[in-house]
Amino acid sequence: MRHSLLALLLVTTVTVPAFAQSSGGDINRRVDMLERELRAVQRKVFPNGAGALPLTPEIGPTDTTVTPSGVPATNALADVNARLDALEGQLRTLTGQAEEDAHRLAVMEKVLADFRTATEGRLTAVEKPALDQDLVSSPTPPAKGTTTATGSTGTASNPAGDPAEAAYLEGYKLWSTGKFAEAQTVLEAMVKKYPKHPRSSFAQNLLGRAYLDGGKPAAAAKIFLANYENNRNGERAPDSLFYLGQALVRLNQPANACKVFDELESVYGVKLRAAIKDELPKARATAKCH
Repeated sequence: MRHSLLALLLVTTVTVPAFAQSSGGDINRRVDMLERELRAVQRKVFPNGAGALPLTPEIGPTDTTVTPSGVPATNALADVNARLDALEGQLRTLTGQAEEDAHRLAVMEKVLADFRTATEGRLTAVEKPALDQDLVSSPTPPAKGTTTATGSTGTASNPAGDPAEAAYLEGYKLWSTGKFAEAQTVLEAMVKKYPKHPRSSFAQNLLGRAYLDGGKPAAAAKIFLANYENNRNGERAPDSLFYLGQALVRLNQPANACKVFDELESVYGVKLRAAIKDELPKARATAKCH
């Protein structure tokens, strides 16, 4: 009987620490796994500060103190498990935030893509007729019977003896084929070299459109404004004022765009070209002008 009691005491004494050690190993593995997942989520949620975020783990280094034999480990394990549950909850929160941010970003990108497609379609419809008109509207008509650059008679000047005219037509050709950067280079050089040429107003207006279609509305806005302010009587000053409003819409400044459209109608009124006059109501509607 005495030996049976002794054996029972030995079993009881050994079992508790063994259970604690086994549970401790499981806990350490859970902690390691959670810390790795937290770091991965931190890098996803905070890509600019990956690995440097001050998220202090709720569990410190493993306590290596040996629990004296016979001391129950139930309370300590329950506390550690509770803290592990909290850590897992934090991980779920971060993961949910990352997924929500990713979804929100995808929605924003789609909205911007749809807006860009719709806007570019409207601008192309406005700009192509206007540029075609540029080619057949010569400020210095040639003599009757002269063959023009477009192959017709008496509608556009022959650029063979006019380097400024040739540069303008080259810039237009580059723009019409989508080579916006090359068109910018040619037209900027033309405007700088021949600022008083009759085609200067045309060239600077086309230069602004090359920047606008090239995805640089801020640079385009400056060019349009300069072409209007420096030569309000220029043949393409009204066009530049109209496209200045378009550039401001792209820059998310609809209120200022509306002011520009108001000035366009006030200054030029019935003098506006038909293409601009037809598109102005649509432009005002896009900017939500009252």
